[in-house]
Amino acid sequence: MRTVNITINGIHISVPDTYTILQAAKEVNIFIPTLCYLKDINEVGCCRMCLVETKGGKGLQAACVTPVAEGMEVFTHSAKAVDARKVNLELILSNHDARCQTCTRSWTSCELQTLANKMGIQQVRFEGETLEHPIDTGISIVREPNKCILCRRCVSTCQKVQKVSVIENIGRGFHTIVGSPFERSLSDTPCVNCGQCINACPVGALHEAKETTKVWKAINDPDMHVVVQTAPAVRAALGESFKMPIGTAVTGKMVSALRMLGFDKVFDTDTGADLTIMEEANELIDRMRSGGTLPMITSCSPGWIKFCEHNYPEFLPNLSTCKSPHTMFGAIIKTYYAKKHNLDPSKIFVVSVMPCTAKKFEAQRPEMEVDGLRDVDAVITTRELASMIYDVGIDFPSLPDDNFDDPFGDASGAGVIFGATGGVMEAALRTATDILNGSSTDNIEYDVVRGLEGIKIAETEVGGVKLRAAVAHGLGNARKLLDMVKKGELDVHFIEIMACPGGCINGGGQPFQSSEVRNWSNVSELRAKALYQEDRKMYVRKSHNNPSVKRLYKDFLGMAGGTLAHKLLHTHYHERDSYPDAEE
Repeated sequence: MRTVNITINGIHISVPDTYTILQAAKEVNIFIPTLCYLKDINEVGCCRMCLVETKGGKGLQAACVTPVAEGMEVFTHSAKAVDARKVNLELILSNHDARCQTCTRSWTSCELQTLANKMGIQQVRFEGETLEHPIDTGISIVREPNKCILCRRCVSTCQKVQKVSVIENIGRGFHTIVGSPFERSLSDTPCVNCGQCINACPVGALHEAKETTKVWKAINDPDMHVVVQTAPAVRAALGESFKMPIGTAVTGKMVSALRMLGFDKVFDTDTGADLTIMEEANELIDRMRSGGTLPMITSCSPGWIKFCEHNYPEFLPNLSTCKSPHTMFGAIIKTYYAKKHNLDPSKIFVVSVMPCTAKKFEAQRPEMEVDGLRDVDAVITTRELASMIYDVGIDFPSLPDDNFDDPFGDASGAGVIFGATGGVMEAALRTATDILNGSSTDNIEYDVVRGLEGIKIAETEVGGVKLRAAVAHGLGNARKLLDMVKKGELDVHFIEIMACPGGCINGGGQPFQSSEVRNWSNVSELRAKALYQEDRKMYVRKSHNNPSVKRLYKDFLGMAGGTLAHKLLHTHYHERDSYPDAEE
C-alpha cells in the first residue's frame, strides 16, 4: 500500500494514500467533530462540522471527504476553522425544533446537543425561520421532520445498507425534507420497520413508536397477570444505556430490574428460540427427506419477512412456517402456562422486550394470534426498557443478579446465540446433527457460520448428509444472496437471513451509539462476543436438551411439527404491493 507524508497540527505522520484527513487525524488521536459522517455509509461532507484549514491557499476543507496528499499540512483547530464550524452549527440550530426537554434523545444521546456543548455554543446568533411538518406515526417508527437536520444518514442507511430506499431528500433549498415517495407515511411504503434509520439518526427525528404507557397501564392493573420476556440480544446491550462498556452481558441485573418494575413473571425468550429450533430443525429435515421446497429460509426476523413479501414473493414458499421466538413463546404462555397455573388467558398480558422495532409490526400482524388471543400484547425496545428503569430511579449497575422464573427458567446456549448473525443457523445445526445421527455429538460450535462477513456460505456434514448453508445479515446482503439463488449461482439447503447488519445485536431498538463510537469501533462484534461467552457458560447448549422444552413437548405439545405445535407455533406469509393505489 502506498503511503504519503503529511503534517497535522505539527505532528508528522505517514498514512495510506487512500485515507481522508479525518482518518489520518484519528491515527494520532486528534479530534475533529462530525455530524453527518458515518464511515462507509454517509460520507458526503454536507454538515461542514469537520472543516479544517490546509496550508497552501486551499482554505477550508471538509476532513471527512478530502483525501490526504504528499506534503499536506493540516490545522484542525485554527481560528478560521473553529469559527466556521461554530457558524455552521448555529445555523443548524437556528431552525431546529429545540424542545429538548421532551425529545427522545435528550436524556442520553443527542449528537447535536453533545456537539453544541463540545463547541461551547452558549447562544445562537441567528434567528432562523421554521417550517411545521406533520409527524408521521407508524406502528413501529415515528418520523418527526421538524427535528431533522438533513444530515442524510438515514437516507444513506436505507438506500446503501438495507437497499430498501423508502426515504429520500424531497424538495430544494430551505424546503428540503427527508420523506417518502408520494408524500406517504412510512407505513404505506415497502418500509420493513427495521429501524436502522433510527440508529443512524443523530437527533430525535426518528424513533420507535412508544408502548411504555401501555405496559405501565397493564402493570398497574390488578386484574392483569403481566408476563415479560426478553430477547437474547437485549442482555448484550442494555448495560450501554447505563454507561457500562459495550459488550457487557447484564442478564441477571436485567431480571432484577424487571422484577422491580412490577412484572409478575420474568421469562427468557431464549426458551422461545429453543422452541423455534425444535420446530425449524424438524421442518428442514422433513423438507430434505420428502423433497419439500428448498432452500428453506429462516423466518425469525420480521423485517426480513416483510422485505421478502414486498420484493421476493417467489421465495415465500421457501420461508419456514415457524413463527419468530417471541410470538411462539407468547402463544405458549397463553395456553400451556395459563393452564398449568389456572390463569384466564384473556387476563394474561405478554410484553416482549426486543432489540427490534420490526417486532412491533410483527406483533400486530393478524396472523399472530390463536383462538382470538394475540400472541404478544406489547413490544418494547431495549431503549424503552432502559427508559422505564430510569423513570423509577433504579441504579441498574449496582443491582444484584437474579434468575428467570420457572417453569421457563431454563434455556440453552443455542437460544442465546440467536441474537448474532449466524446464530440461528448454528443453533439449528446443533439440533439437526443430533436428530439425524440419532445420538448426541460433541460438535457444538460451528465457526463457519460465525462472523460479520456480509454473506457466509458453508458446507457441513450432518448425519452423513452434506448440508450446504448460507447466512446473510443486512437486507442489502440478502438481496445479493437471493439474486444468486434466483440465477442458479448458489445451491444450498438452508438460508438464514437477518434484516439488521450484525443480526439482532444491532437491531433498530438497541441503545444508541454515537457516530464517534460507530465510526471507529465494531459495536456488533463486541455485543456478539457477549452472547458467545454466555453460550459457553451454559450447562445446556443444544435446544433439544433444554429441560423446559422437553417437558413442554412431553406434557403439552406432543411432537415437534405435530398438530398442536402447528396450530400454536406456525403461520404463513403473503405477497404485499409496494405502493398500492400510487399515482402513475
